[in-house]
This record gives sequence, C-alpha cells and structure tokens, in this order.
Amino acid sequence: MTEIDYALDKDDLAQLHQEFVNTPKSDVLSRIITQNGINPAAEDPNAAVRLNPVFSVDLQTGSVTNQKQSGRCWLFSLVNTLRHGFAKKYKVKDFNLSQKYLFFWDKIERANIYYSRMIATADRPANDREVAFYLGMPGEDGGQWAMAAALVQKYGVVPVSDYPETSNVENTAAFDAVMNRKLRIDGMQLRNMVNAGKSDEEIEAARKHMLDDVYHIVAYSFGEPPTQVDFAYRDDDKKYHKVTGLTPQEFYAQYFDVDLDDYVVIANSPDKDYDKRYSLPSQDNVQGGKHIEFLNLPMTELTRTAIAQLKDGEGVWFGNDVLEQMDRKKGYLDSHLYRYSELFAVDLGMTKAQRLEYHQAEVSHAMTLTGVDLDDQDQPTKWKVENSWGDKNGEKGYFTMSPDWMDDYVYEVVVRKKYLTTKQQALLKQAPIELPAWDSLA
Repeated sequence: MTEIDYALDKDDLAQLHQEFVNTPKSDVLSRIITQNGINPAAEDPNAAVRLNPVFSVDLQTGSVTNQKQSGRCWLFSLVNTLRHGFAKKYKVKDFNLSQKYLFFWDKIERANIYYSRMIATADRPANDREVAFYLGMPGEDGGQWAMAAALVQKYGVVPVSDYPETSNVENTAAFDAVMNRKLRIDGMQLRNMVNAGKSDEEIEAARKHMLDDVYHIVAYSFGEPPTQVDFAYRDDDKKYHKVTGLTPQEFYAQYFDVDLDDYVVIANSPDKDYDKRYSLPSQDNVQGGKHIEFLNLPMTELTRTAIAQLKDGEGVWFGNDVLEQMDRKKGYLDSHLYRYSELFAVDLGMTKAQRLEYHQAEVSHAMTLTGVDLDDQDQPTKWKVENSWGDKNGEKGYFTMSPDWMDDYVYEVVVRKKYLTTKQQALLKQAPIELPAWDSLA
C-alpha cells in the first residue's frame, strides 16, 4: 500500500481544537494534569492498600545493594541470590560479593566474542540487521541471567571487600562511550582485513592486539581484579573467621552450595509457541560458556515454580519491564497503579503478546523475588521484590508487586529444575530453536 498524503490543513487544526473545547471538563482536566503531572493525576490511591508490604513467605535477606548509574542489574540479581545463601549458611548478615569483579570479566569476554562475530559476519554489509545489532551497543552494560552464570562458572566470585565498587562502575556512561567507540573501530578494522583477503594469522594477531587494548582500558578504569581471596569477617555470633589463599574459583566451589547448571530460565513470551525451548546465541557473552536458553511456558508455571522456590527458602532471579506502572519512590509495581486510559479517555490496553510484537515491551531490568503473600488457596496476593537501586526507594529498597503486574510485566524467572514437571523436564532435551538478535526477549 502506498503512503497517502494526509497533510494537516487549517480546517483540520480548527476541528481538533473545537473537539477538544467541546470535551466535557477539558479545562478542568488540563489544569489538573499540567499542574500536577500525568502520573500523580492518574495514580490510584488504593494501591497503598493493595500493596501493604506484609508477606506470608518472607525471606530475611538484609540490606539491599545499589547499582547506581549502571546497567548491571542482571549481575546484582544473581549475586543477591548467591550472597543470601552464604549469609544464611555462615550467619553473616548483609554479606556482599563484588559485582565489579564479574563486570570486569564481562567486559573482557564480551569484547572477545564481539571480535569473533565481526570476523564471522564480515561478508555482510554493515547495515545487515544482525551486524547492525552487534554494532549497536557493543560495550553495553546490560545482560541476562545465563551471562552472569557463565561468568561465575568461569571466574568464580570474590567478597566485595576484596574488590570494592569504584566510580567508573557506579557511573558507567563515560566508560561505555569509550568502549563503544573502541569496539566499533576494531570491528571496522577486522571486517576490512577479512574483506581485503588478509591471512588468518594476520587477523588473529590484530584481534589479540585489540583485546590487549581492551584489557588495558578496563584495568585502568576499574583496577585489575584480585586473583586470590583474602577475607576476614565476624559472624552474627561475633565469632572471627578468615579465608585466605583461595582463588576466586576455589572460594566459590568451597563456600557456595550452588550448581548453576541445576537452574533453568523459564520465560513467558506469548508471541512464541509454548512448551518449546529457545536460545539467543547472539546474546552469549563467554565463548564456550553457558548459553542463553529458556523454556517458554504459560505464566501460571512461572508463578508456580517461583512460589515453590520461595517456600524452600531461596530467592528467585526474574527479568521484567520495570518502567511500566512503577512508582520508584514508593516501591510499587501494580498494573493498575496509573489509570492512563481513564485519565485521557482513550483505550491504551494491549495484551502481553501485542506489547512484545509491537515494541511496547522489553526485558529492561532484573530483580530478585524474596517473598510472597499467599491466600487460603495458595494463590499470590502480592510479591516482595529486592531491587538494586539502594535503600531510599520503597521499603528500604524492597518493592511490592501485585499479581497482575507479575502476569503482565514479568518475562523470565530462574528456578531449580526440580520444580519443573516431568513433561517440562523432558523439554530440556529438545534442541533449542535459535532466535534472532532482534527478538523481543533479546
């Protein structure tokens, strides 16, 4: 269908004005919205009643963390589940691991796999959809659970006291700008070398030199990570403990009873077939590491398995679209928090599948479920959410989420495989369906 010229003329504009003037109470609504803002005018005051932060299942997880001006939520959420287990087992309230340690190695690994992708796709134009995706934000902060798991499996973990937060990880804007520019230049040069017929040896030498440059940039910006854990602490009973002489990998193996291969990502992406296994190879960050794979199941299964894991005393990593229907200061997540359709008298409703298909939805954030309130039928009435935005939001950093927000804006949960049904466990043996780089869950 050819584009039709619908240029607005004076009569069209006059009609729009007149219809606005003729709308009942348009002047009143205009004053309310312009003087107070859209969200305050649309907010449902009953949300405070629905989201009273009291939960029948409530994990005691201590103080929250703060990712500050960075996109490291996916790392913080996985680290939260690990540190809570350590704190409970060894009686160390508010124990924390270094998110920066994993972030350092993510930058190195992500550059390494990016170079491989640039070489592999050098025969395509730069505006090819997949190539353009790789060039879009090659040095970005964001990631997924499997990416964090791959880093832990390869590099282990260290206490935050061994590698504390510093300015360039708390505010990554300048660092990301440098990395994006560096990686795009490198990608251009590698593609040019391939297309000029340079030998594999010449290309590999260039790639190694580029990776050396990246290591220097990251090490200058963050400081080199420790190769040994030296960690002293007093437990909640005031007993002194000291850990020395362990590599980060040994520290993880000895002190964390967590096999990350025992977990599965369950997604709810209704724009795809259910009861299928999918993968996102374009998102993998570690060559030879854990792949980004998930089972696509109905939302009831995400809810069921998350409740089961919480009842067993373990938090749940979950991916969501946090910017939808969220009050950051109050810590509210509720699908009916802001009644925009009523305020503007327009239908703004979309199904979850429609939001994914038409780019109204994205997995923009990761947080940790640490509690749930269940009714007499064992159904959730609200969820407790540990965020990584510091303790000035919500209830000392904890948010309260309604069941409908869970259904509408949660897209992934990570649970132990034992909570899957026999039929669902059999799906894990399927070869995954590869999704493109631009998929709705990418």
